[in-house]
Amino acid sequence: MIVNVLPQTVFIFLLVFARLGSMLMLLPALGEISVSPRIRLVLALGLVVILMPVVGPAYGAMPSTVGGLASIVISEMLVGFFIGVSARLVMSALQVAGTVIAFQTGLAFAQNVDPTQGIQSALVGSFLAVLAVVLIFATDMHHLMLLAGRDSYTLFVPGQVLPVGDFAEMAVNTVAGAFKLGVQIASPFVVFGLIFYLGLGILSRLMPQIQIFFIAMPANILLGFLLLALLLSGMTMWFLDFFEKTLLRFVI
Repeated sequence: MIVNVLPQTVFIFLLVFARLGSMLMLLPALGEISVSPRIRLVLALGLVVILMPVVGPAYGAMPSTVGGLASIVISEMLVGFFIGVSARLVMSALQVAGTVIAFQTGLAFAQNVDPTQGIQSALVGSFLAVLAVVLIFATDMHHLMLLAGRDSYTLFVPGQVLPVGDFAEMAVNTVAGAFKLGVQIASPFVVFGLIFYLGLGILSRLMPQIQIFFIAMPANILLGFLLLALLLSGMTMWFLDFFEKTLLRFVI
C-alpha cells in the first residue's frame, strides 16, 4: 500500500510546493530579498504541509508521461508567479511616489539600497517601501496573501488551461494602477514644487546677484519633510487600500 500511495503523495506535494513556493518567493513582506532564502524556503515548506490536506484533492492522478508531468509543474509555477508578481507590482507605486517626492524636495541625490527591491533608489522611496512592509504585518495583510494562495486552487483549478488573456489584462491594469497610485500619492509634492520653484524663479529675477536656489535649498528640504510628516498617514492608508483591492481579486 505504501508503494502505491507514496508516488501520488510526493507528486501532490511537489505541485503544491511549485505553486506556493514560487508565490512566496515574490510576495512583498514575506518574500523580500533581504530575508534569507533558507527562511523563505522553510516558510514555503510549512505552508505546503499545512495546505496540502486541504488542496490535495484538487489534483488528479499523476501523468504517465514526462511531458504531461512537466506541463502541470510549469502551470503551477506560473500561477504562483502571477500572484506573487501582482502583489509585488503594487510596491512599485511607492518607488514612483518616492522618486517624485525626492525630486521635488531636493533629495534626488540622496540614495541608498532599497531592502525590498535590492536596487539603489531614492531615500524617500526606500523609506516608504520599508514602512509599507511594516504596515502589511501590522494590519495582518499578510494573512490576505496566504488566503489568496489557498483560494487560487478554486480560481485556477490544477490541470485546466490557464487564462493567459486574463493574466495579461490584469498585469496591465495592475501596472497602470500602481503608476497612477504613485503619482497620486506624490501629487501634493508636485504642487508644492511648482509653487516653491516658481517663487524662487521670481526672486532670482528680482535679485540676480544672490544665489537664491542655493540659499533656499535648506528651506526646500525642511518644508518637504514637514509636508511628508503631515501627509504620511494618508499616503500609507491609500496604498494599503489599493494593495488590499489587488489581493482581493484572488480571494473568493
